[in-house]
Amino acid sequence: MQYLLDTNICIFFLRGKMNLDEIIREKGLQNFFISEITVFELKFGAENSDNPKKSYKAVDKFIKGLTVVPIFGIVDEYAKRKVELRKSGTPLHDEFDLIIGVTALANEMTLVTDNTKHFRHFKNLKLENWVERN
Repeated sequence: MQYLLDTNICIFFLRGKMNLDEIIREKGLQNFFISEITVFELKFGAENSDNPKKSYKAVDKFIKGLTVVPIFGIVDEYAKRKVELRKSGTPLHDEFDLIIGVTALANEMTLVTDNTKHFRHFKNLKLENWVERN
């Protein structure tokens, strides 16, 4: 099974709130991917942090270990899904989440996210939430 990591999962890992490295070792690094959009969001977070230099270094190290999925190849699927959601009365207002969700769908990946409610209206999208709540 291949997994697309949503930005929030990456952030949990970078903040030391998730043992993603253990899960990756268990399931195989070759099965883990991030969207180009996640790279955008992680870089923004690094720039906006209290210590951008340190944050960029952590983000770059994290990204280097994963395969980044380009988004250009999903343009048609994005348009189709956005119209489908709008017509069904359940538009997704966060364009980045929409692109990440479509990336997972188009590449037949399971989306790992803590924001499963953001993606609940996507038909046929496989979702997993690995965040443990106490």
